[in-house]
Amino acid sequence: MLSRADLFAFFDAHGVDHTTLDHPAVFRVGEGEDIKSALPGAHSKNLFLKDSSDQLWLISAEAEARINLKRLPAVIGSGRLSFGSAELMEAVLGVTPGSVTAFALVNDTGRQVRFVLDETLHRAELVNFHPLTNTATTAVSQSGLRAFLAALGVEPLIVDFSQPELA
Repeated sequence: MLSRADLFAFFDAHGVDHTTLDHPAVFRVGEGEDIKSALPGAHSKNLFLKDSSDQLWLISAEAEARINLKRLPAVIGSGRLSFGSAELMEAVLGVTPGSVTAFALVNDTGRQVRFVLDETLHRAELVNFHPLTNTATTAVSQSGLRAFLAALGVEPLIVDFSQPELA
């Protein structure tokens, strides 16, 4: 599994400009509001899920988005969703609970995970994710995020979590 330093080297190798702020560990949305207020751009929350047919999903949504896991399967074409175990998350994405991030897709070398990206993050000029650890936040531009995903061969499924049918 790649480390934070390896992730930054991957960014550099693929022309993805990035800036990182180290901070105390943040485990949940709502923590670290002072940190977020100091960082421009859209902030994210990330869910590692598994559906009833064992397909793995990573959902990256704007931090304040409401995600209804009962309604989401009809939108993304999955079976019933539940949270993936910490052991599975670490085995596939190389991160632990609290550190889930879109950047962890770099560790999914078997492309087992389908990636769902919130429309709000898809449109944001600057996006913020943990760099494989919850003790820092890394910002990349929208073009940088797209270059990162393209380098991995990952095509995100874009979902607008602001739509009433998903709240």
